[in-house]
Amino acid sequence: MFELSQLRCFVAAAEELHFGRAAQRLNMTQSPLSRQIQLLERILDVTLLERTSRNVALTPAGRVFLIEARRIVRLAESAALSARRVAKGDAGKVAIGFTAVSGYNLVPQIVAQARASLPNIDLELREMVSADQVEGLLTGLIDIGFVRPPIHRHEFDTVCVLHEPLVAALPGGDPRQALAELVPSNFDGLPLITYARQGAGYFHDMLARLFDDAGVNPVFVQHVTQIHSMLGLVQAGLAAAIVPESAAGLHMSDIQFRRLVTEPERPVELHMAWRRDNANPALEAMRRLCAEVAA
Repeated sequence: MFELSQLRCFVAAAEELHFGRAAQRLNMTQSPLSRQIQLLERILDVTLLERTSRNVALTPAGRVFLIEARRIVRLAESAALSARRVAKGDAGKVAIGFTAVSGYNLVPQIVAQARASLPNIDLELREMVSADQVEGLLTGLIDIGFVRPPIHRHEFDTVCVLHEPLVAALPGGDPRQALAELVPSNFDGLPLITYARQGAGYFHDMLARLFDDAGVNPVFVQHVTQIHSMLGLVQAGLAAAIVPESAAGLHMSDIQFRRLVTEPERPVELHMAWRRDNANPALEAMRRLCAEVAA
């Protein structure tokens, strides 16, 4: 039977895909780490990692085994944390995944409230796109995810924690800055920075529906995945963009924001998701805190 130390070595190598970084992460040298993984592969009688002189990659068997290996390691850590919690009052650790735009406002508020209300819970924050968060929840990499809908996983419980409007980000000199608010027709035939379907599908589809319903045809000059990159292009004067209202919290110079009239008024949703079978004893308290802050 394999040992927990072998699982820890494998998980580190599988997540880093680099033996040197994995060894550094575990505070050990590379040779013992490699030996532990070789022993694990020998015990299982499967190859988990493909190694070449240039890179490390998971085999199909390795990808499947990683899901359960993470879960076993997390359960072992959870058991140890629960014991120390009784002895030392340590409440544990919660890993939270979040999209970039939720990091502008919601996540900082959660961190501040957690430090005040749950000082014995350590937060591990991971900025991830929604698809990666779903994978992270499945494998145990994160405990809570702040994701864009839809989320079609029977393993999860979810709750919508935020509705917000869309706003137009206008570059310096844009004549639409004279308007108090904008409608979709204000973008007809004009250049617009928009979202890539791959990597930003939620916002891509939302804007496609918005313009189709209004019979509007902007001229899309760039397709990007990250909102901060989009605002950087607006700041450079390339074109306008449409972003969630919370993105205005970046306070980028030479950009003016104007409310975009839509139906519904607040179309952008953010959902909190977690695995219902997650055994982390600190999850419930942190989940309640996150819901309260979002509310």
